[in-house]
Amino acid sequence: MFSLNRVEIIGYQTQPVSVRKTPGGISVTDLNVVVPYAFESSKGEKIQGKSFHTVTVWGSMADIAGQYVRAGSQLYLSGRLQTDSWDDEKTKEKRSKTKIVAMDLIMLDPKDGQSEAPATADALLSYLNRAEVIGNVTREPEMRTTTNGQNVLTIGIATNERWKDKATGEMKERAEFHNVVIWGELAKAVQSSVKKGQRLFASGRVQTRTWETKEGQKRATTEIIADAVTLLGMRSADAMNAVSNDAARAGMPAPVRSERNEQTEPVGVAANGVPDIKYESEIKAEDLPF
Repeated sequence: MFSLNRVEIIGYQTQPVSVRKTPGGISVTDLNVVVPYAFESSKGEKIQGKSFHTVTVWGSMADIAGQYVRAGSQLYLSGRLQTDSWDDEKTKEKRSKTKIVAMDLIMLDPKDGQSEAPATADALLSYLNRAEVIGNVTREPEMRTTTNGQNVLTIGIATNERWKDKATGEMKERAEFHNVVIWGELAKAVQSSVKKGQRLFASGRVQTRTWETKEGQKRATTEIIADAVTLLGMRSADAMNAVSNDAARAGMPAPVRSERNEQTEPVGVAANGVPDIKYESEIKAEDLPF
């Protein structure tokens, strides 16, 4: 597995579900899900709001959604982030939209309908909005400072998807590019330690920001607001000690630690012998499910 691109949300469908058919007869629908949120800022302020997500559902899962999901239904959805891009017919500018392509859908409402939340249940009513990616950093980290003095850093992480085309049996591959935003002390740690090309795990919530251009046109960008970042492929003394101790207890020779030689290592081959992924700079949209 080259990379990880996973997102999970629990939220509410905002409108009636309309299922359509592709020319090949496959059912598809776009759910519009709102996820309320509440969290504390670095200054201890409680911030409340809601995020909106487009979730594309294919096949028999789309048929089930069309039959049973109603406006206001509470849903669990998991899948992957996918960005589709196109050229604006009027301005010829490159446009893009990020959505969730669903792999799992669970309807959460009881048969007798939703209940009123107990007055004491505030701590139990947080909704799920979680994204996790493992991929290569596509550009050097960019640090900014807000007007109130907070550090905020932006990095790009590329993941890739591989699948077999159902019609031709051919293996295909597509790269996805994720904007990851990191705040505070974690931002400073990432800036000092992470470089372009390194592999990272990042975890956080999905957020879409909207704004208007000078011409009055609406624009949106989807980001992962990360609260956890792990630098991957790093040597760990604690882990190697544990491996050596287990080997000794099993009566086996301790593993030999390999030293990476930057000058002699073949170009384009990672330390474990797996070829590095070549990420393209242009996002390609996928019309059919896989």
